[in-house]
Amino acid sequence: MLVMFRVRNYMSFKEEAILDMRATSYVQHPSHIIPVEGTKGLLKTTAIYGPNASGKSNFISAMHFFTNYIISQFVSVKGYGLSAPDVAKLQSLSKPQPFMLSNETDESSEFEIVFIRNGHQIQYGFECTDEEVLNEWLYIDDKQVFERDTEVTLGKGYQKMLGMHTKVPKERLYVAILDFILDDIDAKFAVLGGLIFFVFRDFNIFTKVFKDATTKIGGISDGYVDSSKLVENEKLRSQVEKHLRIADVGIKGLCIDTISEIDEKTGDKRDKEVILTVHDVYDSGGKRIGEKRFPLSKESSGTLSFLAYIPSIVEVIEKGGVFVCDEMSARLHPLLIKLIVDMFTSSENTKAQLIFTTHDVSLLNNSQFRRDEVVFIDKNERGESKLFSLSDLKIREDASFSKDYLQGKYGAIPIFDYKELVGGEGDA
Repeated sequence: MLVMFRVRNYMSFKEEAILDMRATSYVQHPSHIIPVEGTKGLLKTTAIYGPNASGKSNFISAMHFFTNYIISQFVSVKGYGLSAPDVAKLQSLSKPQPFMLSNETDESSEFEIVFIRNGHQIQYGFECTDEEVLNEWLYIDDKQVFERDTEVTLGKGYQKMLGMHTKVPKERLYVAILDFILDDIDAKFAVLGGLIFFVFRDFNIFTKVFKDATTKIGGISDGYVDSSKLVENEKLRSQVEKHLRIADVGIKGLCIDTISEIDEKTGDKRDKEVILTVHDVYDSGGKRIGEKRFPLSKESSGTLSFLAYIPSIVEVIEKGGVFVCDEMSARLHPLLIKLIVDMFTSSENTKAQLIFTTHDVSLLNNSQFRRDEVVFIDKNERGESKLFSLSDLKIREDASFSKDYLQGKYGAIPIFDYKELVGGEGDA
């Protein structure tokens, strides 16, 4: 479970920005909180609002970069079952992009995550440039595992185990070195505190579809739907069918078909199992007379968006983790977005979190969110993004969130001269 994510000097975030998932003392919507011993609990959802070009996508990109950077270092050392093109793509995405709109040169970007896994709090972060890692640190339950700047220093409980392994190339993360040298899985978890597992599964869920699919020029394609999981996992396919029927997109169910395709590398013909959607067929009197099956390419972009999200949402709620999505409201009806949010805030969800950016103000109300679940990102005249929550503004619990937001009381809205835009005084 995510406690906090912090970024500094990355894209439009020149100064430090912190997304804090720790609940405040608000008593509204207690089902929106995951209980954590010794705290007020962790938020199940965070909705991020702000005008276009404010930095919302950049913040999601920072999360995306953080996981890519770590994974690219692991896979380049050990593989992790990824293909050479996958590794090359990860490494190409793993170049920091510091803030550029300033005459003050700072080439290093900084990232930090705090999360809870198996009852332990893990704090990990690093500062890097395009060519080297400047600083790196790992703490478990507030106790130092290691800190690294010009050299690696170890916490008291780890000196015996790791004392022979404090050399690290300047371009590599120390955690990647430890992952390589620690063959015993118990030793890895003792040292890394589940960091690898969390990054690879719990926090890396969003990197497959949910940053890129909704921003693809020309609309979402059926290629963003992970058909292989739906083919292989009958239980998951059944759960996805249920949510498609709830969403009322006209799909009765899903089925598997076998098609022949040409292998681009070998030129050989091969059979492949694919997912088809099932629709009812009616006569002119409205009586159901049968059904037809369609390839995913025949479905609308909104249906494909929903179908791209739902399998991973179902999985993350079942297994636990963090579902992060940029512009989740793109191409989806507000009621479908509400359905997704409600799946996470339900009392039945005890281990999954949702973080998403949106412009959908129909959700922005006190019956949907607590004040600490609403975050804004705004950009000043110098092009610097900042992040703040509704709870930071000391807003009353009965405030009209959406109305006040659109009236500019919270900031983080577009500022333009309407009269100049329309070329006249407009209607009174």
